[in-house]
Amino acid sequence: MSAIAPLSTEVSPVAGEELWLRCAACSAEIGPIADRDDGGPTADIQCAQCGAVTHKKRGVWRTLGSQQRAQFEAFLRDYEEIRRREGRGSTHPAFYLALPFADLTGNFKQQWEIRGRSYRFLERRILPKLEMDYGKELRVLDIGAGNGWLSYRLALSGYRPVAVDLSCNAWDGLEAAVHFSDVLADLFPRFEAEMDNLPFGVAQFDVAIFNASFHYSTNYADTLREVLRCLRPGGTVLIVDSPTYSNPGSGEAMRIERKRQFESTFGTRSDALATSDFLTPEIVGELAGLGIRWERHLPWYGMRWWLRPWMARWKRRREPSQFYIYQGRTELS
Repeated sequence: MSAIAPLSTEVSPVAGEELWLRCAACSAEIGPIADRDDGGPTADIQCAQCGAVTHKKRGVWRTLGSQQRAQFEAFLRDYEEIRRREGRGSTHPAFYLALPFADLTGNFKQQWEIRGRSYRFLERRILPKLEMDYGKELRVLDIGAGNGWLSYRLALSGYRPVAVDLSCNAWDGLEAAVHFSDVLADLFPRFEAEMDNLPFGVAQFDVAIFNASFHYSTNYADTLREVLRCLRPGGTVLIVDSPTYSNPGSGEAMRIERKRQFESTFGTRSDALATSDFLTPEIVGELAGLGIRWERHLPWYGMRWWLRPWMARWKRRREPSQFYIYQGRTELS
C-alpha cells in the first residue's frame, strides 16, 4: 500500500479544480483531490476521524467499506455475470469510443440507438441551457457511469465530469474508461461508490445525471436527498433512460417477466438487492416534495418506438415502457 497522505478534516468545499471528498464510513471530510485524473500515482487518503482508507486502484478510487462490499456482493456478482454472458463490452478501444452512437459488437444495437438519441437530446436541447446557467466548465456527477461513455462525451465538450458506479470491471465497469485516455488529455475521476452514500463533500456539482441508473435505487427519496447534498444551490438533476409506466401494474409485470427471464437464461433471478426498477408519473410527482421542480422531455426514438403502445394495446399486451428525460431544478436556498 502506498503512503497515506495526512489530511485535515476541517475543510470547506469550494469551486475550482479541487474535488473535496468525505469518508464513506463515517461521513467526515477527508480532503481534496484534483477533479481531473492525470493518470499518475496518488497517495492513499486516511480519514483522521475513523481511520478508514480511501485508495486508488487501476485508476478508480475505491470508497466502499467492508460492510458496504458485503451488502452489494451478491447484487454485483449477478449483475456482472449476466452482463458478461449477454456479451457486454469489448476488447477493442474503438467499441468504447463509438458509444453511444454505435454498438460495434452488434449485440445491443437497438439499446444503444436509444442511448444515442437520448444523449443527442441532452447535447442539443438541455446542456446548452445549463451552460448558460452554470458556465462552460460545469461540473457534472455521472451516476451509474458504467464504462464511462457519458463522462467521456461530457469531457469532450469541455465539461468536468466525475464518474460513479458500483461496477469496476475492465470490460463494462469503471476500469474500462482507460480506453478514453488516448483521446482525452486527462481522464475524469472515477469512484467505486453507492448512490445513497456518495464520497463527496457538500455543494460541489452543478448537475447530476442518473445515466440509465435511477431505477436501481432501493429508495428514490433517499437517493435524491444524497444527490441534493452534493449539488450546489439551484443545481440540476437529470434522470435519463429509466423506464416509466403510466400504470404501476405494468411496471410490476415487467419486473416479474425480467426475473423469470434471468432465472431461465442465467440461473438467477437477480433480486439480491430490492431495486425499484421503474418510475411512474406519480412517483416523480412525489419527489418534487424534496424541493425539485420537474420538467419532462420525450426525445424522438423513431416511428417504431412511437407505435409500441398502440401495438401493445392491439395485441392485448402490457403497456411498454417509455424513456422520458426528467429535468429537475433544485431550490436556490
